[in-house]
Amino acid sequence: MAAFARELFVFFVHLGGLGQLILGVLDSSFLFMPLGNDLLMVVLSVRNHRWMIYYAAMATIGSVLGCLVTDLLVRKHGEDGLKKYMSGRRLGYVKKKVTGSAAWALTMASLMPPPFPFTPFVAAAAALQYPRKKLLTVIAVTRMIRFTGTGFLAILFGHRILRWGRLPYVQYAVIALIVICVVGSVISVIGWIKRSKSKVASPA
Repeated sequence: MAAFARELFVFFVHLGGLGQLILGVLDSSFLFMPLGNDLLMVVLSVRNHRWMIYYAAMATIGSVLGCLVTDLLVRKHGEDGLKKYMSGRRLGYVKKKVTGSAAWALTMASLMPPPFPFTPFVAAAAALQYPRKKLLTVIAVTRMIRFTGTGFLAILFGHRILRWGRLPYVQYAVIALIVICVVGSVISVIGWIKRSKSKVASPA
């Protein structure tokens, strides 16, 4: 698993901006990719400073596209459909935050690092019929701010990051994170499928 995780990350690094786009879509839909785009943003920005804004833009576009997928899947089913995608406890928490101020909740979710949830807030905003155009605009602005900031920090501390990256325990931590992403994504998809089936099987 560790070797696969290492090769997977190297694959995304070689893809460059396209890798950021793909990870952005995955992370903002229903897969579990904590810090995936941020970590890739750091590596790419350190390796090629001049393309930092491009990498940030591709990560942002991917995130917006992933949110659009989530919106399209959830919005038409409303609040009842939202129950297929998250557990009752999380649903109650996210619904409360989004009902209070959807724009603020989306902004915080977009800017905060894991373990703060992101996709559940997007799904809740869509299910509660927050305007799609406003939702995607908030995501685009805040995600661009986040990834650009990450890129600038990577450039500023680039040499230190490269030295840290050569340390064995840092490499193991990165591999562990990727393994968690893969396993978490599988669990997330299985949970979504089970909730969808139980929703279909339950009487009207």
